[in-house]
Amino acid sequence: MLSRTLLFVTVTLLALPCWAQAQQVSPPDSALQAILRSLAGSPLPLKDAVDQALVNAVPLRKAEAAYNAAEGTVRREAGAFDPQLFLSFNHLNEKQPTASFFAGAPVLATEQTTSQSGLRMKLPIGTELQLSLNTSRLTTNSTFAFLTPEYDVFGILSFRQPLLGGLAASARKGLTRSELELDAEKSRYDQQAIAVRSQVERMYWDLHAAERGYAVQKLTRDRAVAFLRETELRSRAGLVGPNQVANARTFLAQQELQLIESDELLDRQSDRLATLIGSRPEGASRRFLALDEPPAGYPEENVDSLVERALKNNLDLQAAGQNIEAARTFADAAGWEALPSLNLVGSLGGSGLGGTNQPVIFGSDTLRIAGTGSFGQAVNQVTRRQFPNWSLGVELNFPLWLRSGNGEKERLEAQVLSARQSYVELSRALEEQVRSAFREVSHGRDRIAAARAGVEAAQEQVRIGLIEFQNGRMTAFELVRLGEDYAVAQNRYSDALVRTAKAAATLRELTSGRYPSPSQ
Repeated sequence: MLSRTLLFVTVTLLALPCWAQAQQVSPPDSALQAILRSLAGSPLPLKDAVDQALVNAVPLRKAEAAYNAAEGTVRREAGAFDPQLFLSFNHLNEKQPTASFFAGAPVLATEQTTSQSGLRMKLPIGTELQLSLNTSRLTTNSTFAFLTPEYDVFGILSFRQPLLGGLAASARKGLTRSELELDAEKSRYDQQAIAVRSQVERMYWDLHAAERGYAVQKLTRDRAVAFLRETELRSRAGLVGPNQVANARTFLAQQELQLIESDELLDRQSDRLATLIGSRPEGASRRFLALDEPPAGYPEENVDSLVERALKNNLDLQAAGQNIEAARTFADAAGWEALPSLNLVGSLGGSGLGGTNQPVIFGSDTLRIAGTGSFGQAVNQVTRRQFPNWSLGVELNFPLWLRSGNGEKERLEAQVLSARQSYVELSRALEEQVRSAFREVSHGRDRIAAARAGVEAAQEQVRIGLIEFQNGRMTAFELVRLGEDYAVAQNRYSDALVRTAKAAATLRELTSGRYPSPSQ
């Protein structure tokens, strides 16, 4: 009997620190601060995480590549209106047997060098212009050739102007569409930068919640160890049965496994953040640690004004609107191009002739031509239009039934309708997301207060439960359930702390930065 009394006194003395800790009233998360401060890792401020992501994030770099590609497309389409220099050169050396007296030689030897050079360009209204200079140098052994070598030069300015092709609507459609697509890609790039900021912030708060979750689980495990030790001592004193010791051991085993899972979750959240920002913890640290705390206050807003702000400023939605205009550019041009083709064509030019005189003997007569000159003189005749020429006409192409053009017009109009419906779908989804995120922000203060009250109530339950357990009015199984309830309440409080911060980050993304930052 004396030994049992001594053992009971020993158990009571060992349990006094635990009772004192259980009876101490403290803020809901104050018991976790020591564990949080002892966590090993590299502290990371939110601003540093965002700055690194803006440099290294793959989605942002892909958006930048798409924007650069759109710039290249605009440059390519604008190049269609750049003037083009052209030059062609050809030399012919030919010997041909003849059977005609008028060939001028039994074997006609001919050398001819031709060239064509000039400038061509297309105007944004569809006009095609070409200015060219054509030359020919002919040398022959024919006795009937008055000039050898003979220089023939002619220059011409020609044009082709579509009259029913929509002028700029058709000619400039590729450039107009690429310019609109460039604006869309710029909007998507800017929106992606905002999205990366928001995504980093949400991951950062997930990391913060994972740290608190780990701390809660470690605290629960440590209490399970103390609880098992106390239960074993009370069992030796005969105050509780072996079933309560088994309950305590089962509870400890569960908490050990959950602590391992919490540790893995913490590392996994850190790895996700590291993958997004493109940076790993420094030195031997295996994880990042969130240095900042979630904001305490959030600006009061009206949900309808937020929706209006999002629909007006969201850059993804603006890009979708620019896609509609880009599709409409081709559809409008197709309406003109479905008409019959009617072109006004014309030219303005001049000719020149030069060469070295050669007498031609025909029978008893010796013949010559008047006027000889060099190649330069022949070119001068062209530029002065000494021998002018011009032409003007129309070309009509009328496909019967016009099925090809009208079919293309209908196809492109269907693409405009599809782009418009994509815009409507995106705007409706955007409004739904804004309202959902707004609800979470507007309920944030109440949610945090309710979760905090839950933690305080669960903490009080554990304190009372320990006293009742010591007095024999509660079993170990019931006390274990109270410990699990306390852990659940702490995790709900952690979730409430970061849920509002994540929703606010989402609102800033959806409104393209027009939702104000919360106060600290």
